[in-house]
Amino acid sequence: MLLLPILPTLSENTQFFNHPDCEPSLLMTIEFFNKIGYNPPWIGYYVQLDGHLVGSCAFKGKPKNGRVEIAYGTFPDYQHQGVGAEMCAQLVQLALKTDPTVTVTARTLPEESYSTRILQKNGFVNLGTIWDEEDGDVWEWEFVRSK
Repeated sequence: MLLLPILPTLSENTQFFNHPDCEPSLLMTIEFFNKIGYNPPWIGYYVQLDGHLVGSCAFKGKPKNGRVEIAYGTFPDYQHQGVGAEMCAQLVQLALKTDPTVTVTARTLPEESYSTRILQKNGFVNLGTIWDEEDGDVWEWEFVRSK
């Protein structure tokens, strides 16, 4: 699995233009960069597996107060095949390799789902329900390093 960086301008992302699964998120990701800044490796990525784009994943900005939030999504044709779990694992590895002191977090809707199982599989624990400005009530998750 390969994380392909989404670059800060549309003209730099030509390999993603015509992919139907990238189209909805590419512009949104670039607009997000314009709002929060472009700070590699704390950016968004498309994910390639066996030569195919299979999903996208991201850090929701650079770490703040020692914490960084991750997000991931698998394209429809590749769901329920372990792709999401591997994307999650790779983001955690990248975060800890970049800053071994950072706490990796994630947020989900407050209900059991594929995403909650992915987080549990990857060593995250549910800290409970919090209020998110964009999504309302969500569950906050935190990666727990194995000892």
